[in-house]
Formats: sequence, structure tokens, C-alpha cells
Amino acid sequence: MKRAYKFLLRPTTGQEALLRAMLADHCSLYNGALQERRDAYRHTSKTTVRYGQQSAQLKEIRAFDPQRQGRWSFSSQQATLRRLDKAFAAFFRRIKAGQKAGYPRFKGIGHFDTVTFPKDGDGCRWNSTPHDPQTRVRLQGIGHIRVHQHRPLEGRVKTVSVKREGKRWFVVLACDDVPAKPILATGAVVGIDMGIASFLTTSDGEHIANPRHGRNANAKLADAQRALDGFPTRRKAKDRTKKHRAATAKVAKLYAKARRQRLDHAHKAALALVRDYDVIAHERLDIANMVTSPAPRPDPRRPGRFLPNGSSAKAGLNRSIADAGWGVFLAILHAKAESAGRSVIPVAPRNTSRRCPECGHTAKENRTTQEKFECVRCGHAAHADVVGALNVLRAGLALCVAA
Repeated sequence: MKRAYKFLLRPTTGQEALLRAMLADHCSLYNGALQERRDAYRHTSKTTVRYGQQSAQLKEIRAFDPQRQGRWSFSSQQATLRRLDKAFAAFFRRIKAGQKAGYPRFKGIGHFDTVTFPKDGDGCRWNSTPHDPQTRVRLQGIGHIRVHQHRPLEGRVKTVSVKREGKRWFVVLACDDVPAKPILATGAVVGIDMGIASFLTTSDGEHIANPRHGRNANAKLADAQRALDGFPTRRKAKDRTKKHRAATAKVAKLYAKARRQRLDHAHKAALALVRDYDVIAHERLDIANMVTSPAPRPDPRRPGRFLPNGSSAKAGLNRSIADAGWGVFLAILHAKAESAGRSVIPVAPRNTSRRCPECGHTAKENRTTQEKFECVRCGHAAHADVVGALNVLRAGLALCVAA
């Protein structure tokens, strides 16, 4: 299996300054490569510059600027250029699919937070033993940095990434050949229905409450955002005052706390399901489409004006879906189930909340309210989310039999 391990770095003051310089120089390389591609397409008969051409220029760039670009790992700079190449590949893929294109943007130093080393031993070296307080990671141009390794590492380290989150620094290790750890079978199966009122509902009738971490942080976030908005916009980083930097850090800290709380809740909920059930069925949710904004409705009687399209209500629903973190939870659930030897089955969500689990009748009228389900044919009444979870479970078991 493939797994990623994330550990907290404890750099000295000098090492932290070097880490910031490394991010700034890689950001400059990324933006320079992006500018070269833009200029080549606009001014040289729509010429496309590719990764191979830009990678071949790295030797000249490092020789021209040895104090900045020349001191960092060559392979990490290649990884930064690959990152730009992947952004352009995704841009062209979206164009062909008829989606919103999203041309790659220049990165500000505050939005370029990760440097990747593609191979352990090439510009970086991970050297540790389990629970060793002297764990270190060595980075070219910086030296040996202390690591808080809070759990043992398994598998073979393939890539090493250094990531900044607010004022903290982390090392992320992508590992191959991580052994699975199967747990004893329970013989139980379950279907789950994801929701907003309840984070999830099981086919056994259990409701797990939605913690709404983002909504709970809204009051503090609003105050912090107002304080930040009071400063002039488009101010360069070197011109920002100490108060401006403090206001920015406070907003980032509040968002980071809500993100960690959401991640912690997803891990605990997924672990509870994996421990209790051998087979877990869930809806195959297309979250990206679920959170899209409604299309504008032009007013035929008044050119240039638009009719109400429910965008305000949809925006509130989108925020609730994002706050629930369904995508993060499902990714964690699949990873934990794979390690524990459990089966997770995604099923099509169509009509799962409208089909009666007793007689099989499917109708929109069966679901009278958000919570109430009452079949118009047989009169079966139950909680709508429990009905949805039961239908998801039956569809998942049917797929198991068919396989």
C-alpha cells in the first residue's frame, strides 16, 4: 500500500529563515517558468514551451544565480517545474472537457507553501528510528532539522516534501510497500447516508451529529477578517506593517484550526466504522458538481438584467457541504478500510432517498420533508436518512453478489 506520513518540524531560527528562503526561490522559479510559457505563446507564434525545455535550462539558471537558485536541490527544482507542467496539463484537459478552464496563476509567496524532493537521498535524507527523540531530516542548503516523529514509520520512503502551514513547518513522507494490518472480522455490514443535518446516518439507525466546525468559527473569523480588511489592499509583502501581518496570521490560524478539527472528526468517524463493520456501502457523491453555483437566468423583458436563480440559498448549502468535509471523510474511510482488510463499496445515489425499503415503490412524494419518509403505496414511515442508508446498503450488497 501507499501511505503518507506527516511530522512536525522543529527548525532553529536560522533554519526557519533558510526554509522561507527556499520557498521564496522555488516560488520565483515557478513564476519565471510560467512567464516564459505565457511570453512564448503570445509573442512567438503561439509556441508551446514544455517541461523538458525548461528543465534543460536549470543548469544555466543555477550558474547565473548561485546565491539563490544554485544552493537548492536540482531535483526539487525539477519537481517545481513538473508542478507547473501538471497545472497546464489540467488546464488543457478542462478545456477539452468543456469545463471552466482556470489558466495557471502566478503564485504569491504566501500561496506557495510546499517544496518536494522526488527521491529520498537526492537533495534530502530521511534518517530516523521509531520513537527516537533525535530524528532528523537533512535538506540540501539547510542542514539537519529536528523532527517530532509521533508515530513509527512503515514502508519505504519514496518522496519527501516540506510544507508550511501558518507558522508551523511539516515534513510529509510518501511511502511505498506499507504493510496492511487486517483486523478480526465482525460479520456486520452497514450502509451510510451522508447529510447536512446529521454528518452521517447508518442503516442501523445511528445518527452521527454534524460538528459544523466552520460555522462555529464564523464569529471569530468575521471579526478577524474585518480587522484584516481594514488595511489597504494590494500592498506588497515588504511594505506590510506588523499589525497587518498579525491580522493575516490570525485569519490563517482560525482557518487552520477549523481544518484540523474537521480532519480529526473524519478520522474518528471513519475508524469507528472500520472497527465495527466488515462491509461499508456509501453513496458515490460527485461533490464538485454538488457545490457548483446555479447558472444565471437572463430576464427576456429587461436586457442586461437577471431573474432570481436561488444563488443565495445555494451558496449557503455549498458552505454547509464544504464544512461537512464529505470528500475528506470518504478518502480517509477508503484508506483505513484498505489497511484493515475491510470492503468499502460506492453505489449510485439515484433515488436512494425516494425508494421504499419495504415495497420498493419509488416516488418523489414518498419523502414529505427533510426528515420524514412515508411511502404513498404501503404507508411505511421512517426517518428519511435511515431509509437512504438502507437502500445504499442493499445496493452495495447487490454489487458484492454480482462481483
